Amino acid sequence: MIRRIVDAPLFMWVILALPGFRMTSTLVSGATGPDGQSTEEMLLHPSGESAAQIMVLAMMITPFRMMFPKNRFWAWMLKRRRHIGVAAFIYAVFHTVLYVVDMDSIRAMLDEFTALGIWTGWLAFFIFIPLALTSNDFSVRKFGSSWKTIHRFVYGAAVATLVHWIFVHNNVGPALARFIPLALLEGYRIWRTLNPKSLASA
Repeated sequence: MIRRIVDAPLFMWVILALPGFRMTSTLVSGATGPDGQSTEEMLLHPSGESAAQIMVLAMMITPFRMMFPKNRFWAWMLKRRRHIGVAAFIYAVFHTVLYVVDMDSIRAMLDEFTALGIWTGWLAFFIFIPLALTSNDFSVRKFGSSWKTIHRFVYGAAVATLVHWIFVHNNVGPALARFIPLALLEGYRIWRTLNPKSLASA
């Protein structure tokens, strides 16, 4: 019984939605920040951070699976990687909508668009769109071997997200704390890919 519940897609979606439940509750309540921030402005950081962290989690799954090929947890996570990636996109959409509402006008957005921390955020978001739209079995069948090529653009989205995070908040530490482990794991994944004999003997 427990195994069936855990294996059900709804179980993963509920877990992924937990940060969203709290943010939605705050948005509905109309609560404001301690410095008079609007509700939208107050939720900008947690929504963006959730999108980034869930994206990082999705990208970490394959390296961990390669590192621990017999581990059941990472095998379970691998089957749900697309769910996690789509969840990251949903939080990115929420983050973007909050930003647009908070800015209140297209002119205000255009005025700051050329700032490094802003256009990199938009770049990451637009890269996310085709990745989210093709995260389904139909697209895997339709694109065949090209599907993986399309989804490698997630690395560009990750770099753009890192730059966006650093320059919007002018705070390197929290961003690097999330992305350095990912970079190390991706380095490991590349090494294992280039050394298939080491993977076979694991």
